[in-house]
Amino acid sequence: MKTSIHIFKSVFLLSMMVFTACDTLDEINENPNGVSPSDANPNLLMPSVMRPAATNILNLGYGDMAGTVQHTQKDGWFTGHNQSDWGLRDWTGWYDLLRTNRFLYQRAEETGLEFHKGVSLTMKSFIFGTVTDLWGDAPYTMALKGDQAGLENEFPEYDSQEVIYPGVINDLKAAAQIFATGNNEGVIPEYDLYFGGNATMWHKFTNSLLLRYYMRISEKMPEMARQGIEEVYNSGVYLMGADEDVAIDYIGASAGDSWPSATDFDAGSNFRRIKPCNTLLDRLLDYDDPRVGVWFRPVHCRWVEDTSLPVAVDPYIRENGQILNGVVSFQDIQYLDRIAEGNTYTRHYNPDLLGRQLDTREYVGLPPMLQGPSDHNLNPTGGQQLENQHVSQLSDHYRGRSGGFLKARIMSASEVHFILAEAAQRGWSVGDAETHYNNAVRYSLQTWGVGDDFDTYIQNPQVAYDGSLERIIEQKWIASWTTATESWFDWRRTGFPEMNVGEAAPESQIAVRFTYGNNEINFNAQQVAKAIERLEVTIGANRGPNNQWAKPWIIQGTGKPW
Repeated sequence: MKTSIHIFKSVFLLSMMVFTACDTLDEINENPNGVSPSDANPNLLMPSVMRPAATNILNLGYGDMAGTVQHTQKDGWFTGHNQSDWGLRDWTGWYDLLRTNRFLYQRAEETGLEFHKGVSLTMKSFIFGTVTDLWGDAPYTMALKGDQAGLENEFPEYDSQEVIYPGVINDLKAAAQIFATGNNEGVIPEYDLYFGGNATMWHKFTNSLLLRYYMRISEKMPEMARQGIEEVYNSGVYLMGADEDVAIDYIGASAGDSWPSATDFDAGSNFRRIKPCNTLLDRLLDYDDPRVGVWFRPVHCRWVEDTSLPVAVDPYIRENGQILNGVVSFQDIQYLDRIAEGNTYTRHYNPDLLGRQLDTREYVGLPPMLQGPSDHNLNPTGGQQLENQHVSQLSDHYRGRSGGFLKARIMSASEVHFILAEAAQRGWSVGDAETHYNNAVRYSLQTWGVGDDFDTYIQNPQVAYDGSLERIIEQKWIASWTTATESWFDWRRTGFPEMNVGEAAPESQIAVRFTYGNNEINFNAQQVAKAIERLEVTIGANRGPNNQWAKPWIIQGTGKPW
């Protein structure tokens, strides 16, 4: 009882102090440094959607998706990257962006800013498109309505991809109509991280996304896809060159706004885990692809086959041909300094005595899905040391924080022209397939700073257009370096490029989707269960239907990728 009295007295005294300090309670509740939602400037909201959308795609395309499409493999903490051992994956971050984006649209409507409405519609389409691409069916028509009267306690239903993809396309068409007017009234260029307020470039981006999603549905809704792609092509408004790639730079001030493998923030361990995958590297080397040296670094120490060697393997490495007694390997940072000084490092082995061949190439990758990837190519420092001197690392660009090639790229002119090449190869009225194919290859080489090598590269019989879908998709897959999600979706749709699982593969095929996460399973169980029932389970049935190999609607009945 005394406690209650003391609390009452304290509250009363506090209340008196409040009333004597201010004329009204409204003055107390007003934060002089805050912004009311009703006064929010749409310009300030744009970066909160645009930057994380771009970096999320980069984190996927440079991260686990690069492992899935066999651009890279990891030799430390590798199971998720190499073997699609992802577990349940929530989409919370994507829907957080969609809520912010919905607020952007509301404020654009309230302030009469059409340009910002177009931006919001484009980003809504991009994000919802990504969600359904990755997971399958998802909340769409009933999503983001929890604050509306009568819907506060509703659990959002999952729409079929058959509904979501046309919805994405319709919103992109609406955005394109806005940008076609050229009106960019009210935009502050610095807050438009993609195009600095340029409505024409937004129109090109929006139409290019239309090309992406029309091609995505080409096996399921072929007539809609054909008509849509022909319409965009005839408009002449889409990304036309490497200088129009949709990408943002990293700031580089902290780990959170730097390239994901920046060595300044983790002593380089994350960087050194990532190695080229032989599925990609072998093709690059076979084709004399000029991008190989942009993306990867030669091995620190190269194996040399030597049948005159009296032992199976040199006990120590050689510097400029001379044995360095007692030195089996240097650390990565030591190699960098010594090689920069002009030294070369080798190690001899005798295949007859060793009983097997080693990879003696200048560039060496990891085969996909190895049981013990850190031991590959007779690494003398296996385990989690991540110092394999006999396997290539990424090029030194990817050690950095920002600048140069370190961009979060979400769409390229190269991708657009590969789409048009595929459409033409199908016989659709979009011009000449070889011309689009050549332009796509050219723009990719330009993006990676080796455009001068185009004439030589395109004349390689293994590269030159041969009229096949396989050739188009293979080169598109190569060009999707750091944007590997698109190659994953293309592979699901076409079965190209050919990729094989490795010895540690958890299933007989590569995964095709993300699994629904714990948030949905725990809090929206009835609706997610209905979505799971619509999946087609052909592989991994012992894992339950919500698995990485269960086919979503977009590939059901197509016979692809298996």
